[in-house]
Amino acid sequence: MEAFSAKWDEKYPTISPSWINNWERLIVIFDFAPEIRKAIYTTNAIESLNASLRKITKTRRVFPTDESVLKLLYLALHNISIKWTMPIKGWKPAMSQFMLMYGDRITS
Repeated sequence: MEAFSAKWDEKYPTISPSWINNWERLIVIFDFAPEIRKAIYTTNAIESLNASLRKITKTRRVFPTDESVLKLLYLALHNISIKWTMPIKGWKPAMSQFMLMYGDRITS
């Protein structure tokens, strides 16, 4: 943590104190195997959804009606949901680790 602070505190002064204050909650992810952590990092569905919706709305500053916003978001969600049917990258190695850790709770 000291090496991180020394390198980044000048540019991002709030990160190190936040990490130090919340360290017990942050380190929980390191209890998982690297394969599981990679799946977690790359499949944050909420971040992906928000980023996709921001991409759709950021070029439009004004909407003529509330209904036009709802229509745009509906169509965006429809198109985004098609992407969600694709397989998750790195899921097989992560699932193998889940089976080792939680095999008694996972059904195929």
